[in-house]
Amino acid sequence: MSSSLKVYILAIVSFLVGTSEYILSGILDKVAGSFDVSLAAAGQLITIFSLVYALFTPILMAITASMDRRKLIIIGLAIFVISNILAFTLPGYGLFVVARIIMAIGAGVVVVTALNIAAKIAPAGKQASAIATVVMGFTASLIVGVPLGRITADTLGWKSVFGGIALLGIIAMIILSFAIPRIKGDAPIPLRQQLSLLKKPKVALGLSITFFWLGGYSIAYTYLSPYLLEVSGLGDKYLSGALLIFGIASMIGSKIGGFSTDRWGVHRTLSGGLALHIVMLILLSVVTHTLLGVMIVLLLWSFSAWSSGPTQQYHLTTIEPEASGVMLGLNQSMMQLAMAAGAGVGGIAIETISLTSITWIGAAGIAIAIFALVILNKMNTVTKVSSSINYK
Repeated sequence: MSSSLKVYILAIVSFLVGTSEYILSGILDKVAGSFDVSLAAAGQLITIFSLVYALFTPILMAITASMDRRKLIIIGLAIFVISNILAFTLPGYGLFVVARIIMAIGAGVVVVTALNIAAKIAPAGKQASAIATVVMGFTASLIVGVPLGRITADTLGWKSVFGGIALLGIIAMIILSFAIPRIKGDAPIPLRQQLSLLKKPKVALGLSITFFWLGGYSIAYTYLSPYLLEVSGLGDKYLSGALLIFGIASMIGSKIGGFSTDRWGVHRTLSGGLALHIVMLILLSVVTHTLLGVMIVLLLWSFSAWSSGPTQQYHLTTIEPEASGVMLGLNQSMMQLAMAAGAGVGGIAIETISLTSITWIGAAGIAIAIFALVILNKMNTVTKVSSSINYK
């Protein structure tokens, strides 16, 4: 089996994990109705997943750094499969929370290990492309996984989604056990050493851009399905199509974001994408009960939001080039923390203000990200000027 095919298998595994995380946004109304809880309470299932993923993944990866990579990804998948079986079979909201916690632990190990394996089995000079392919698998869960999950939930019931993911996870374990060779782990980097980077102002400011960008996005995205149904006036029959359009736009946005960064630089691409992101969130609260208008706004919102993804990841590697791998790892945790915070803030907003408030609060979060970007850009300018003077 070629290394390229192995990387695509890892991308499919990443797709499964991404679907398990994002799917609740597409079926949140059904989950809330099934457990007889509020939308805010159902949304906290996303908060819990992201929080556990963010906090435990770096710790678990540090502990298992020297473990054989094939063994580690299969163990992670086994935990992931068990959690999906629990989500499918166990009754009640409380037990589903437990299943989501276990699911997040397994998911974090699987995704990071898949990225690590992809880089190690890829031909020389193609490591970055291999990693991008695995990341694209995760992103594809937004495009295919969420709308497909919604259709499955409408047809077979929302719990069947997790039963299907568990079955596919078992098949993936069998395939990986034959397809992936034994791969030695890495020399462990102490967690304290990784976290010491956070003491640097530029690093902290750079990661804050991720937090407020994705946090603002998550405030609105977590409750997208009920928002489209209740505020935008979108009929239930159009919801799966809307989610599909949203996902396709995210893929296009990621591609264009990477191209724009190479051509026009980080600052222009990131500031432009964030600004458009704010405008589209505000417009979503204005354009209602017009199918075409809502669809266009959704497309441009997703496009602008995800155009910032590859740009911000590249941006962080330029802040600390000698620790780019650690920076990307910290960014993964920050992304999950942002999603947890966004879902939590959105839930509070729905309970205390209204469902319509989430787009405005999300836009405010992204405005803070732009402010952080401006400050960081000024700091970089001052550093360059000082270096130039010292050199002369």
